[in-house]
Amino acid sequence: MAEERPGAWFGFGFCGFGQDPGSGREHQVLSPEPLRAGGDICHVSASWSYTALVTRGGRVELSGSASGAADGCRDAWASEGLLVLLRDRSGSRAELQAWPPGSGLRGEPLWAQDPEAEEGDEPGAEGRTGLLPLLPGSRAYVSLQPPLRRALAPELRARRLELGIEHALLLDAAGQVFSWGGGRHGQLGHGTLEAEPEPRPLEALQGLPMSQLAAGGWHSVCVSETGDIYIWGWNESGQLALPTRSLAEGKRTDTGEDEGLNEDGSKVERAAEAPAPFIAIQPFPALLDLPLGSEAVGVSCGSRHTAVVTRTGELYTWGWGKYGQLGHKDSASLDRPCRVEYFVDKQLQVKTVTCGPWNTYVYAVENGNS
Repeated sequence: MAEERPGAWFGFGFCGFGQDPGSGREHQVLSPEPLRAGGDICHVSASWSYTALVTRGGRVELSGSASGAADGCRDAWASEGLLVLLRDRSGSRAELQAWPPGSGLRGEPLWAQDPEAEEGDEPGAEGRTGLLPLLPGSRAYVSLQPPLRRALAPELRARRLELGIEHALLLDAAGQVFSWGGGRHGQLGHGTLEAEPEPRPLEALQGLPMSQLAAGGWHSVCVSETGDIYIWGWNESGQLALPTRSLAEGKRTDTGEDEGLNEDGSKVERAAEAPAPFIAIQPFPALLDLPLGSEAVGVSCGSRHTAVVTRTGELYTWGWGKYGQLGHKDSASLDRPCRVEYFVDKQLQVKTVTCGPWNTYVYAVENGNS
């Protein structure tokens, strides 16, 4: 068995509430920085104003607007209105707990449930980690709105579930993608802007087994078993890696292209140009190619940015970058995939990426060739 290489978690982006890493000026960290908790972290879940860090020893620690810690934690899922924990109780049993983030994990949770009571649970499912907001047993999920527990149809054999601001994505055991919820930004991928009250399979992806998926605020991404990326939804900040008007207009303003004046003060008349193919909304999945034909193995989305891990351990990010959440040492937004050079320069291979709404967390190990 190969020896496990040393690894560590890094963070960058918004830290306006002192969440780890919190060393950024003007509430931003523009380039990856090691997390203070060190290499003991096994899972990170980030909301807008706080972050939950789960250690290998089973301790959850909150950083940012919410503080507190608790032991016996297998998994955590952070959102602004709800913190959900999977915790060990008596013996080998576990308990699902929903807490107000500001509670400091003191007192009684808002809601608690024995996950082994789920009907039709798969044997041993309660011991898995990294499933939230999909509940152990894959028969229900945590909702941000009451009722907190939402059942899934018995025929849906879910293996992963992701929640955006208004929509949900589900990956089933066969690699098929389902979506439901609000669709006004095309985030459901069905070719319309209509809402879907129940999980509906994406017809455009049928016959293409997927291995990963992620829900942004109003956009969606999935990765096929062969490493291809499919992306759809809102492109306001370039988060789909498609040309967007807001970034093009910003570039023209920065270069002064729109400020040309004649001697009399009148505006310079420019020859008419063909309209650029700007894309505000992509309502069905579009195939996205990474530079150099790189294959993807992992993906995560923030509110308006996207991050992908390649098979060779590189990290590409794009979309909204105001707080440094893209990791390129600046606060620029991008409508094309760009490699985060920090990890290449440090001879680190990225293994995992998880995005908060306005920040990004990465687990990387030492390069085996170094």
